[in-house]
Amino acid sequence: MQAVIMAGGKGTRLRSITNDQIPKPMACINGKTILEWQIECLKSNNITNILIVTGHLGRKIEDFFKDGAEFGVKISYFREEQPLGSAGALYYIKEKLISDTFLLVYGDVLFDIDIQRMIRFHREKNSLATLFTHPNSHPYDSDLVVTDEECKVIKFDSKNNNRDYWYKNCVNAGLFIANVDLCNLVVKDEVTDLEKDIFIPLTAKHAPIYSYFSPEYIKDVGTPERIAVAAKELASGFVSNRNLKNKQKCIFLDRDGTINRLNGLISSEDDLSLEPCATEAIRKINQSGYLAIVVTNQPVVARGLCNISDVENIHKKLESLLGKQGVILDDILFCPHHPDKGYPEENPIYKIPCQCRKPNTGMIEICIEKYNIDVKSSWIVGDTTTDILTGQRIGLQTALVLTGEAGADKKYDVISDITCNNLLDAINNILLY
Repeated sequence: MQAVIMAGGKGTRLRSITNDQIPKPMACINGKTILEWQIECLKSNNITNILIVTGHLGRKIEDFFKDGAEFGVKISYFREEQPLGSAGALYYIKEKLISDTFLLVYGDVLFDIDIQRMIRFHREKNSLATLFTHPNSHPYDSDLVVTDEECKVIKFDSKNNNRDYWYKNCVNAGLFIANVDLCNLVVKDEVTDLEKDIFIPLTAKHAPIYSYFSPEYIKDVGTPERIAVAAKELASGFVSNRNLKNKQKCIFLDRDGTINRLNGLISSEDDLSLEPCATEAIRKINQSGYLAIVVTNQPVVARGLCNISDVENIHKKLESLLGKQGVILDDILFCPHHPDKGYPEENPIYKIPCQCRKPNTGMIEICIEKYNIDVKSSWIVGDTTTDILTGQRIGLQTALVLTGEAGADKKYDVISDITCNNLLDAINNILLY
């Protein structure tokens, strides 16, 4: 596969670093330019044919990288004489593309990801374009990507919208896999925005545009503040460790009684309120390098108290509340089933035995495969013996919290590895191991 790097922006937000003497992607982080970090990641994913679209001060890029041989890759260039937006150059580069599919990335994005996983996803979906999406620490002022259950993009939620509703923390990261046919949608010499002018009209026509959602490291480093943060994260190993080629550590979290207050069977977003320490606890997980993934039984669906979309809206509220505090969940999985029949309002479709309902380990197994999780280095935290047995069955370390049911359910004769006052206490203890 060939990569196309859009490196033509002026980078006015980085002027204090570039002094308008170098283009934005030539700003340095820990002794390497942003473009060098990008090229290293591409090369590690066996993507060695790279086309760089240059513009403002583009000669600086061309003189530094030349044909790419010194960096172990092959580089060609297209220079925009006039700025054409984030997609206008696609009209011209289509003749330079060597295959039907190419990877497109913005030149101010720092990333270290397993691109081959994304390529497989793109091909499995037979996608016209696949967007790399992720949760970020400021979804409240970000453009959001809205998908269906098959990860197909159904619309874009502009940051300028009046969000008087809950939302999923799913943000376009600035890296894409696209079919060359996308280039044919760009008009010659017309300033074109990739999202506004290409993706939004395509999703309105139900075109096969997909979201590849991943917790790997990918960040816009287009400001001095973001470069300073990225420098620390690179130096600590946080960036490379999040690449899904590497085994991941995860803290699996129960929901009711652990993250949010136990309030009976929660069937509406109005019933959900966070435990006082939950936000700070999950913030510590985010900073630690562990993944934070919720796995929760939600028999309210099987009992007919609400439907799947209601549970999803409850989870949108959870993500929105956390996101406002700069905190993220890497994923949320829930089981809607319940095996016991006999409730008058029950939904028989979900009244079945399953492998996903805890203490069965189906939800954990999905995450292990999806995120390359190292079970022995990972934990589960919950307020019931059901959570503890789930962890023991699959080999996780276990932490019982004394909120919610506080283990008083006594369904199973199990003992957790640690017992803690609440979620924050549990995370503080886990991080000492």
